[in-house]
Amino acid sequence: MSSNIQKLNDRNWEKEVEKGKKPCVVMFSSPTCPYCMQMKPSFEEFAEEFKEKIVFAEVDISKSPTIASRYGVMGTPTFKFFCNGKPVYELTGAVYPHLIKKGVEDTLEHGPACANNTTWKAPEISPYT
Repeated sequence: MSSNIQKLNDRNWEKEVEKGKKPCVVMFSSPTCPYCMQMKPSFEEFAEEFKEKIVFAEVDISKSPTIASRYGVMGTPTFKFFCNGKPVYELTGAVYPHLIKKGVEDTLEHGPACANNTTWKAPEISPYT
């Protein structure tokens, strides 16, 4: 994995995404997903290209299913774009790599305005209910 891609889990999700200072794009993946492996080189390339402007991260849904559930991730790979801790855009599946790049560019340009104008709120999910 590229050193420009942060590994996120239940312990560091809130700090890095929900309360992070920069916009973030997260790849939700699983170790047995062939499409995740197919998309990873492009994701790493964009992480290098945009490393100063946006955080690139990955969540292994087999290790952090609560995060995936909280954000409605139903399959892998799912790419979610966040601004001000709120999801503003999503891509699912083995998409054309230029769509990820376009999502990054659009998030950098329009994400803060989208996040400020949304009423989205993460559902309260507890592993104990």
